[in-house]
Amino acid sequence: MIRVRDIVAALGLAFMCAISVPAGAQTPPVLPMPKPAPAAPSTVAPAPNDIPAPTYILGPQDVIQVDALGRTDFSTKARIGADGTVQLPFLGAFPAADRTVVQLRDQIAEALQKGGFFAKPIIQVEVISFASRYVTVLGAVGAPGLIPVERPYRLSEILARVGGVRGDGADYVVLRSPKGPERNLAVKDLATGDETTDPYVQPGDKIFIPTAEIFYVKGQVKAPGSYPITANMTLVMALARGGGITDLGSDSHIKIVRKNVTITPKDLNVKIEPNDVIDVGEGFF
Repeated sequence: MIRVRDIVAALGLAFMCAISVPAGAQTPPVLPMPKPAPAAPSTVAPAPNDIPAPTYILGPQDVIQVDALGRTDFSTKARIGADGTVQLPFLGAFPAADRTVVQLRDQIAEALQKGGFFAKPIIQVEVISFASRYVTVLGAVGAPGLIPVERPYRLSEILARVGGVRGDGADYVVLRSPKGPERNLAVKDLATGDETTDPYVQPGDKIFIPTAEIFYVKGQVKAPGSYPITANMTLVMALARGGGITDLGSDSHIKIVRKNVTITPKDLNVKIEPNDVIDVGEGFF
């Protein structure tokens, strides 16, 4: 019969055999676990929000970054001065305004080579800050402000860049150009229009979206309240905007209060004017 103490003794003997080592042998050292190598810092620069197009014409107050491939002694970041020049290593005051990025790059490379500073230099020019060529967008848009025009932009593209027209904005855009007459352009025509209805903007243009003029509707309509007036809005269109006439209302019992004068329209095609108050009365049965 196997006794418990015999089993314990056998287990102890097996354990001693497992840990015993021959005489003179050295116990192998316990090696530390290797630490993971620290991650190398990323060398990928974050992508800019807007990549300057080669057709952008440089001007005063623009900030540019100029680099020469393989030469750290030429790298510089500078602002174009009021005289149209930029300070560059070796070259001093260098003409930069009224040139595209590509033209300036080639002219710098040519000047460095002719001056004996570099042999066949590879130059890179990048616009860091656009300041000389922009349009101003104001009024009822998502994000009004100064928008750089580093390439040809249509008016619809500029509106898209500022978040579009707000809900309380008018259905037209006022485009004011220093070189031309003021124009009013319908918002609905911009997306599908040609050059006449969706023109290219020019540096210095001002784009203004006014707050829409409104009318009021009350009485027996399904959605009384105030609403923006659209171009050539008629009474029937205004009633539809207010949800239509209720079952208790009647189109023959409509009054319009306009500049403190009450008008009884003869038909539903009368044109609605700003601040009109449309009152739909009950029908008599």
